[in-house]
Amino acid sequence: MTLRYLTAGESHGPGLLAIVEGIPAGLSIDSEFINSELKRRQAGYGRGARQRIETDKAEFISGVRRGVSMGGPIAMRIPNEDNRLDDAAKTPSVSRPRPGHADLAGSVKWLTTDCRETLERASARETAARVAAGALANCFLREFGIQTCGFVRAALDVRWTGEVTAHSWPAQLAARNASDVGIPCDATSAQLVDRIHQAKVDKDTVGGLVEAHVFNCPIGLGSCVQWHERLDSRLAGAVMGIQAFKAVEIGLGRECAFRTGSQVHDAIQYDASKKNESHLGFVRPTNNAGGLEGGMTNGMPVVITGTMKPISTLLRGMPSVDLNTKESVMSAYERSDVSAIAAASVVMEHVVAFEIARAFLEKFSGDSMTQVKASHASFMELARRLPLA
Repeated sequence: MTLRYLTAGESHGPGLLAIVEGIPAGLSIDSEFINSELKRRQAGYGRGARQRIETDKAEFISGVRRGVSMGGPIAMRIPNEDNRLDDAAKTPSVSRPRPGHADLAGSVKWLTTDCRETLERASARETAARVAAGALANCFLREFGIQTCGFVRAALDVRWTGEVTAHSWPAQLAARNASDVGIPCDATSAQLVDRIHQAKVDKDTVGGLVEAHVFNCPIGLGSCVQWHERLDSRLAGAVMGIQAFKAVEIGLGRECAFRTGSQVHDAIQYDASKKNESHLGFVRPTNNAGGLEGGMTNGMPVVITGTMKPISTLLRGMPSVDLNTKESVMSAYERSDVSAIAAASVVMEHVVAFEIARAFLEKFSGDSMTQVKASHASFMELARRLPLA
């Protein structure tokens, strides 16, 4: 069975649902970790009042018994405290679409002049369900020593230049958790807080660059056989599917266009003393490919950068058109954030984790964790013995 998930729910409805299908039986589920990631998604300087209302926690309503997966679909519910979708006074119709949002396109798509029915589902509130699904996938990946982490890299004229490696990331993770903006550097964090504060004063919004890193992936996840099986394609699609994301890069990304091949491709070396590690001893002095070659993991850390545009709800509004009268107006205001890049880094980390877990289970399939672990161990043993007789 393919690992997959669906989400349901509206921003101001009763709650959000994430249904995850394909998790093998026998996985110990760390509900405290899942809820801590949901809490982290709510944090960050520049978030709006909504985050003080909600206390996101996942309630397991199927697929789990005594903290262990049973093999069936796992359904998680995240209740909304701010539940007012059917209250016409508290959630009035919206006919002034916001530039940059789904308001106009969705209203025309569903042949209505009320943007409310689009914006409630298009809202980034939905990403809480995706974080829950990705955190569940992370519970699975940790069983095989695969670790993920996400950071904010840059916004406006502020950029953190630190290097994330297999050795540095645990300490950087602690520094990130102490930051109000998801950057593992006190000085850079303070600079970005100042920029976001000024945007708030100006009634404007801020986007940024976020990164996800995945360590200890075995070689060969994904495939080069068909375009839709290429893991880089799938990861890019998952990241671009996050609300407000407009670009994604793997490894060097677009910088590859400005270098020659000898400056881009990562030389291959072999270190027999490291053959028991996930990369089987095949090491690289650089990781410009971001851990992916030919649509498959190559043993190096997977590195993905996503670009989040500034949030499209501006307190000062932007020029728009009233869908009922076609007259020029300023766009409507829905309670929103000034910046949500710290939250975006959490979401991106978890959608990446889900795709890695999906590719892992395609290669090492099984109905139970016992089967999956046996399949993984058998493959790794064969790979270490190359060339096979």
